[in-house]
Amino acid sequence: MTLTKGLMMRHIITSFTLILISFISFHVHAQSYPNRAIKLVVPFPPGGLIDNAARLIGPELSKELGQPVVIENKPGAGGNLAAADVAKASPDGYTLLMASAPLSISPALYKTLPYNPVSIEPIAVLGQLPNVLLVNPESGINTVADLVKRAKANPGKLNYASNGNGTSLHLSAEMLKNQAGIFVVHIPYRGSAFANVGLVSKEVDFMFDNLPPALGLINGNKLKPLAVTTATRNPALPNVPTMIESGYPNFDVSAWFGLAAPKGIPDGVSQRLQVALEKIVARKEMVEAISRLGATVTYMNAQRAAQFMKTDTDRWRKVIDYAKIQMD
Repeated sequence: MTLTKGLMMRHIITSFTLILISFISFHVHAQSYPNRAIKLVVPFPPGGLIDNAARLIGPELSKELGQPVVIENKPGAGGNLAAADVAKASPDGYTLLMASAPLSISPALYKTLPYNPVSIEPIAVLGQLPNVLLVNPESGINTVADLVKRAKANPGKLNYASNGNGTSLHLSAEMLKNQAGIFVVHIPYRGSAFANVGLVSKEVDFMFDNLPPALGLINGNKLKPLAVTTATRNPALPNVPTMIESGYPNFDVSAWFGLAAPKGIPDGVSQRLQVALEKIVARKEMVEAISRLGATVTYMNAQRAAQFMKTDTDRWRKVIDYAKIQMD
């Protein structure tokens, strides 16, 4: 009996010691981090939505953490080069990724990836914005129902533009094809700016685009918006219905951005970043600045962000499987 009690006591002491070490480690990491510059890797060239968002968040994060946040643009392979760069970095909180929709699309889209998707973990989602369904104002199409009716009356004769194979704009149109039961032809361009020109010049019949680059053309009456893809209307286009309002209850798609890190980042460091980011995006001036990008602040902590990304990947996987899209 005495031996058994002794073993039990030893087990309790060992367990308590491990818990105490973990607790101390958590707080040491949180208190000592950061003590040098942090690299924020952006997976796209300068000037785009994700880069602009990074350049809004970076300086404010630097103020909160008391260390420089250095932005490094690493475009290529649909965002996969940057993700691979971050995935192989030390999980110490000094290399972060400006995460966006490709992080949840790529695992379903690519046959092989230069990184393991589970080797990157989210820190937070910070903002969301819709894609918008666009037509030429002279098309005579005024609603989503008009577009679907014309497509069904002319199977295979209508075409749509995108900014490239496997992008959220391409996949949004494939989602419409699936849910509306229409057959239209995909015309990929070398970016949304070129696709917009194709739609303005009537080379194509419709397209989805991220809201920010389309707003100028919409406001200039060069393109007509039929619907936004988020569950709620966007303040920049308050009179434009959602796809859900237009008769497609399962059409809820958003572009998004946030921060991610190599898998294994210490909990204390992750928490430090989450607290700082939540404070930053809660500020009125930041809400207004992000709104000017065409996005809405939508803060999700690491746990909620992970679930959001899983749901996003599952959503896109269904579309990709339906459309039989596979990238090498």
